[in-house]
Amino acid sequence: MAQILEDDGTPYPITVDVVVVGGGAAGLVTALAASDRDLGVLVIERDPVPRGSTSLSAGLIPAAQTRYQLAAGIQDSMHLFAVDILRKAHHEPARDQVNLLASTIGPAIEWLGDKHGLPFSVIDNFSYPGHSAMRMHGLPTRSGAELMDRLRAAAETGGIDILTNSNVDTLIRRQRLITGIVVGRGGGGRERIGCGSLVLACSGFGGNPDLVGRHIPEIAGAPYFGHPGNKGDAIVWGEQLGAASRHLSGYQGHGSVAQPHGILITWATITEGGFQINSAGQRFANESRGYSEAAAAVMAQPGAVAWTIFDERIAGVAAQFEDFRSARSHNAIVTAATIDDLAGRMRLPLAAVQASCASVAEAKALGATDIFGRSWAGVPQLVSPFSAVRVTGALFHTQGGLCVDANARVLGTDGSPFPNLYAVGGAACGVSGSNASGYLSGNGLLTAVGYGYIAGRSVRAQASRKAPSP
Repeated sequence: MAQILEDDGTPYPITVDVVVVGGGAAGLVTALAASDRDLGVLVIERDPVPRGSTSLSAGLIPAAQTRYQLAAGIQDSMHLFAVDILRKAHHEPARDQVNLLASTIGPAIEWLGDKHGLPFSVIDNFSYPGHSAMRMHGLPTRSGAELMDRLRAAAETGGIDILTNSNVDTLIRRQRLITGIVVGRGGGGRERIGCGSLVLACSGFGGNPDLVGRHIPEIAGAPYFGHPGNKGDAIVWGEQLGAASRHLSGYQGHGSVAQPHGILITWATITEGGFQINSAGQRFANESRGYSEAAAAVMAQPGAVAWTIFDERIAGVAAQFEDFRSARSHNAIVTAATIDDLAGRMRLPLAAVQASCASVAEAKALGATDIFGRSWAGVPQLVSPFSAVRVTGALFHTQGGLCVDANARVLGTDGSPFPNLYAVGGAACGVSGSNASGYLSGNGLLTAVGYGYIAGRSVRAQASRKAPSP
């Protein structure tokens, strides 16, 4: 249970300059950015191997004005990126926060490439909803597992200490200064560790049903597809410390998780011209709004399932993702030469499936906008062979969190920063606003890598100065 203790003056057996709670992408990027030959950095991770929710994702990071875009001939700007974020989030996030992340993430990705050898490239054969340019940066396998593997290898090469099988359950404070933590070890022992700076990189609260039910009741019954360790410790500590939080009802969902296989199916199956029907063979939503808001729409269907229909051309685009290839190998994708045969393989009402497919085909031929508000102008027709995958909706991670300043320091309810407490990734309030529809593709890793880069540089600068007073 996350708790706060008052510092009673007892000396710590060991004190580390920077302690990072959580070894996901946000925590490892923080540690890498903070790392310095004269600065001790310790990452504490509850799992045997640092993975986090990032390893369950496609590992794609949105960024503008990068050399990777330039190499692909993509025109983009940080300003346009910020405009896209604000538009998708209904202008709820603070503009200065959005501008900060939009201008930071590109240099952060190039730094990971230059200094730590991560071979990024831009996905340039399809666009994600809400983005005005192709700006998703990923690694060769297009998987979050590879991103985590490479970040962990970089941390090990850099001599960063990672304490695994360990869980921080207690923060120790002296007034507004965090002086240390208490760590529970896998063998049952407990250890007090002092810190110069503390970075909360322990993600959000998607793995805490009570907090999800309290703050996001619309998705409370959905499967959770994030890391089970995301229990909301940062939020609980923040409440006890008097820290400010915002947009706790915001989240990233996904309306395309293969069922019952539990494999993420890329939304390229939709953006390239596919669509969804329910178990009655009927369409039910405007799929082009985005995969996050699609989660609740799919969950509202009979049995909380839907079928995504696409074709071989779209499958070829989707196959660049490891998850899609895995879904194929596990026979999650059904394929047929005709729509009639496909309906049979899906075991859905033939007449309804025929009507839904015919309606989409007609809208594409006319370049029309359908009754759900989806525009089909310029979208290619589906051609044989046809494919389908049975999917459900899921909660991936929460987007609200602790409010932070431009240095990623946690802010109190009075607006002043805690002197040595930082929050990054899902522990910090993101830029998606107060609901699922505000999530722009990649916002999760935007705040993980962006704030991680900012916090790491900030704690390194802080360590070079005199320790703050409480």
